[in-house]
Amino acid sequence: MVSDLTAARKAASGPSPILYVLGVIAVLGGALFAYVQWTARHPAQELSLTPEAKAYVRNLKLDDVTMKATSSYVGSDIVEIEGKIGNAGDRPLETVEIYCVFRDAYGQLVLRKRLPIVSLRMGGLKPGETKSFRLPFDELPESWNQAMPQLVIAGVKFS
Repeated sequence: MVSDLTAARKAASGPSPILYVLGVIAVLGGALFAYVQWTARHPAQELSLTPEAKAYVRNLKLDDVTMKATSSYVGSDIVEIEGKIGNAGDRPLETVEIYCVFRDAYGQLVLRKRLPIVSLRMGGLKPGETKSFRLPFDELPESWNQAMPQLVIAGVKFS
């Protein structure tokens, strides 16, 4: 009779908390899987250089650009390109992206990487303003000629 009473109480109390935890994990796992699948089918749109932006590029000035190599904590070398970008035009900018073009000793392309040097997270770039940027590279091809890469404005988004 005691065992019948215990079984009735367990049945009345509902499912175990472990089942709830497993259910939440399953839902979160499914949501993560769906997000990964969606992002694979919808890649982030690359910022383009519109004719308007191409005309405005002459107002963007890269200054004090330097390159240095440092060692990381794990013993690998990190090449850093630092500099400043100035907006000599009359329009505020939300985003500026550049191509860093690395070449080998024969002038052949070994790496072309597109990176933002101005973004909304940094506060954009107002007319007359200058901001510093830092671009770290930790995996450059061994065939790179160790020279300053070519820096080319790849995209501009106006505020």
